[in-house]
Amino acid sequence: MSLHHLMLFLHVLGVAVWVGGMAFAWGCLRPAALALPPAQRLPLWAASLARFFPLVWAAIALILLSGFYMLFEVGFAGAPRAWHVMLLTGLVMVAVFASIWFGPWRRLLHAVQREDWAVAALALGAIRQRVGFNLALGILTIAIATLGLGL
Repeated sequence: MSLHHLMLFLHVLGVAVWVGGMAFAWGCLRPAALALPPAQRLPLWAASLARFFPLVWAAIALILLSGFYMLFEVGFAGAPRAWHVMLLTGLVMVAVFASIWFGPWRRLLHAVQREDWAVAALALGAIRQRVGFNLALGILTIAIATLGLGL
């Protein structure tokens, strides 16, 4: 096994954890949790995200470290155009996640702790919108990586 293959594995693993987790949250957990009253639904989300978000930080580290390794391995000028687009979309995704972490995520935690369900619901709504954007961008990035999309 070469170092390049290890980096590619770590890159794909990070993407699978991050994008797969968002897909699960959006497509499975959200519809199921909607059947619960706010006093049950919002703590469930807070507890679930408290476990998922550290995995996202780890995935971001894996993706960035492995991606930059592979980019430097071939050189910026020698990298396919799709790689440059993936770098851009990936950095946007990191910025969106950081905006969740430092914004509505903190509000959700504090509101759930105070049992302020109205504020918690607003915070969760903001998280949902940003995760939806990141999920779409993640799927687009996977398409760019695998299909090239004419780049």
